[in-house]
Amino acid sequence: MKFSENWLRELVEVNADRAALAHALTMAGLEVEELTPLGEGLDGVVVAQIVAAEKHPEADRLQVCKVDAGNGEILQIVCGAPNARVGIKVPLAKVGANLPGGVAIKAAKLRGVESFGMLCSAKELGLDADASGLLELPSEATVGQSLAEYLHLPDASFELKLTPNRPDCLGLVGLAHDVAALFGSAVKVPAQNTASVTSDARRGIRLEAGKDAPRYLGRVIEGIDPGARAPLWMAERLRRAGLRSISAVVDVTSYVMLELGQPMHAFDNDVLQGDVVVRHATAGEALKLLDGSEAKLDSSFVLIADEHKALAVAGVMGGFDSRVTDATRNIFLESAHFAPAAIMGRARKLGMHTDASHRFERGVDPELPLRALERATELLLSIAGGSAGHVLVAENLADLPIPSAVMLRRDRLRRVLGVGVADTEVVRIFTALGMHITPADGGWEVTAPSSRFDIEREEDLIEEVARIFGYDNIPTHTPAGALTLAVEPEARIGELALREQLAARGYYEAVNLSFVSAELLTRWHFNENLVPLANPLSADLAVMRPSLLPGLIEALRHNRARQQDRVRLFEVARVFQQCASQRKDPGTSQQAGDPPVETPSLAIVACGSARAEQWGEASRPLDFHDVKGDLDALIAWGGEPQRWSVHDNDLPDWLHPGRAARVARDGKTVGYLGALHPQLAKVLDLGTDVHVLELALEPLLARRLPQAQTVPRFPAVRRDIAVDLPEDVSWSRIEQTIRETLGERLSALRLFDRYSGRGVELGRKSLAMGLILQDASRTLTDDDADRCVREAIAALEQTCKAKLRG
Repeated sequence: MKFSENWLRELVEVNADRAALAHALTMAGLEVEELTPLGEGLDGVVVAQIVAAEKHPEADRLQVCKVDAGNGEILQIVCGAPNARVGIKVPLAKVGANLPGGVAIKAAKLRGVESFGMLCSAKELGLDADASGLLELPSEATVGQSLAEYLHLPDASFELKLTPNRPDCLGLVGLAHDVAALFGSAVKVPAQNTASVTSDARRGIRLEAGKDAPRYLGRVIEGIDPGARAPLWMAERLRRAGLRSISAVVDVTSYVMLELGQPMHAFDNDVLQGDVVVRHATAGEALKLLDGSEAKLDSSFVLIADEHKALAVAGVMGGFDSRVTDATRNIFLESAHFAPAAIMGRARKLGMHTDASHRFERGVDPELPLRALERATELLLSIAGGSAGHVLVAENLADLPIPSAVMLRRDRLRRVLGVGVADTEVVRIFTALGMHITPADGGWEVTAPSSRFDIEREEDLIEEVARIFGYDNIPTHTPAGALTLAVEPEARIGELALREQLAARGYYEAVNLSFVSAELLTRWHFNENLVPLANPLSADLAVMRPSLLPGLIEALRHNRARQQDRVRLFEVARVFQQCASQRKDPGTSQQAGDPPVETPSLAIVACGSARAEQWGEASRPLDFHDVKGDLDALIAWGGEPQRWSVHDNDLPDWLHPGRAARVARDGKTVGYLGALHPQLAKVLDLGTDVHVLELALEPLLARRLPQAQTVPRFPAVRRDIAVDLPEDVSWSRIEQTIRETLGERLSALRLFDRYSGRGVELGRKSLAMGLILQDASRTLTDDDADRCVREAIAALEQTCKAKLRG
């Protein structure tokens, strides 16, 4: 938001200098991003008129001008401006003047011709960046008058960096309310005059866009002077706000937008056919815009149209064919309210950003259209003449926002701010901000004006009091209070400790975004129970991750592309899947149903050599058993390794068959381990074997509480056996069978040999194991030990198709 300081001071009395005003605005949350002084140091610069101009005898691009500087003084000045010509009035810096930038004006001789002064451009005067020619002044300017006096200088251009929740300050009148509250003054709002209706010209208006466009006003104005120009005071205010003067109609609509905050648009009434229709665009509909670009539209856009063609993209930009030209004498002036959601993002879709879209997508006061229409009519009639028709109104009152009262508790205000604010000051602040305040039990009921979309709850009102009362006036106190220390449960390993353990084993922690692309998940065949985002940051971040592995593998690829051959990464984070209700009804929107299921998980990816390069051990590639060893170390940390098992069945298709395993705890699957499938590795362009591990985190963090036990009084007995069994029988199944059979009599089970080859049938293997047997109440006899061996062998024969080897 850019505006003239003098314009603001006309709307509200400010008993402070420029620096204090800028500081007060910034401290109130209206950050002054840039402050540019205008027209300072223009002593000796006057209004002058060129009365004669001849070509310089020694230079083609220079002219020797005779200039009337007032009081009958005619000066000879050499000028190179392309627009220097007889009759125009321009700024003249006399000899002795000092221009902004340290330029001192002296008598000089240019190519042999004397020059007494300088005719100036807007840039040389510090008023604008335009240096293309002399600053031409209106013909009614008084020759000899001080330029600063004529242009009401000095002034300053303020540029505010407004937060999206303050669209009311995108108009000077709205900003003036905040300034009035800050400085204890009152807003001098321009009088609301109603234009005299002197024409019967009408045009029907139909609203067909529902809640997206609940209010649309228009008025036909006939017989305007197409050659009329905006007066100097209006053109200067527009220029100091960063806008160029174009024509009377365009300048008036721009001025009203800056003054009140209501964007407006004017159509050439003679090209309109039938009623004005506010509707949604049809898919594929196109419209040539004012800037000459072709807008390709869809049904999310709201259009202003007549009965035969589109006229403008609502809230963004008008159409080229219905624009006001230098020949336009009859206009249709519109002023409307559009729902912010209907305009939000539409300009970006078209690759543009306009003043209108900037305001409408943040929210414009729904009560402003009539006021803005009357104000624009008043200004336009005074500048370009014409006859105004009736105000034409179409509205759906049920779709217009209605401000509601918000309760502000006195005790809550004091507790949040940490300081008491007098009741009279609270009332003054809200009144100055244009809010209606009513005393209530324990506080006040406050109703914000329709322009304040951001006032929804009690905290919003407290913020208003804080910023106007002044953050500098709120004392700083060190927070005090009794903090209850969280007790870490002994039966759970801390996540930080887990991270430290993985780091000690040579892994680096990675942190990836929780969003991934649908295309990447398709490569992994993750197609079920996905959680798509309703409003993704980009197409590459459109789905909540169902697994940590895709993101970690991308990080691994990134490292390998930078000459890192040995990469070991881990991540501890959450993964997301649809809730049960959405799985039953996939068409249900995520926002409408239950939240997604979040599962804390651990993932590991590794590739390259098993050990870092060293002299003490030959280099070998990482394999399944290396990552399995890391898993075993983490499992052993919990103290209950017997509850864990790995299996080679029911594997996902992104793992390598024969080099992967399903990880279970108490028989329930909690994750997977192994090498990536070669086909997936090729699709992902990994170029090497990559081993991965992903587990649900909570089972891994569960820890058995240590319990003190007496040292065994009776000795253990060991019996070694060798069994012949099918190759596809896993050790986990064998161990589980023996433990379930022998129960507490089995103190430990140790596998110490595996053999296949001569003497063992093809498709079978021989495993040798030691059974450590012990009883807490007595010494086991040889008969007891032999009985345990017989029971174990019988169970293996029955469940694992094993047979004892001789």
